[in-house]
Amino acid sequence: MDELTADFDAFVHSRTPALLRSAYLLTGDQHLAEDLVQSALGQTHRAWRNLHATGNAEAYARKTMYHLQVTRWRRRRVVEWFSGDVPDRPGVQSDHAEHTVLRLSMLTALSRLTAKQRAVIVLRFYDDLTEAQAAETLGVSVGTVKSQTSKALERLRLLAPELDGVNVIGDAR
Repeated sequence: MDELTADFDAFVHSRTPALLRSAYLLTGDQHLAEDLVQSALGQTHRAWRNLHATGNAEAYARKTMYHLQVTRWRRRRVVEWFSGDVPDRPGVQSDHAEHTVLRLSMLTALSRLTAKQRAVIVLRFYDDLTEAQAAETLGVSVGTVKSQTSKALERLRLLAPELDGVNVIGDAR
């Protein structure tokens, strides 16, 4: 195994969990999130020789992931809803019931936003990007990011008033 391959493998192992968290918030589905990350990592691998030298591999992978998701949103208009049922996970205790309820409320509310609104919320408040960075990532104007963020926050307040003042997204990391 050459050095580039070893470095890419290390990158994938170390950054995949963080990429999956962002992808899950974008897609609202674990399987779609895994597919999205896999596709983004495939494109990242093809560009790895140049990315390795610059040190911008994660930024490239995230931008690729967001662009792929926007492309998917534009291609098909399938509405998905969370069932509200949480799958059983062995070894996880229910001591954090209140936190879990808040996270589920946030995920349900996010799933009811438009694709653009969900993307700007994830980029701005989960990935902590500036308006300009989010606009560049999505390939839209800063004004679009501002207006979509405003509309999304207003809709979230209506959909999930129990989340007012709660930092659920920041706790999801």
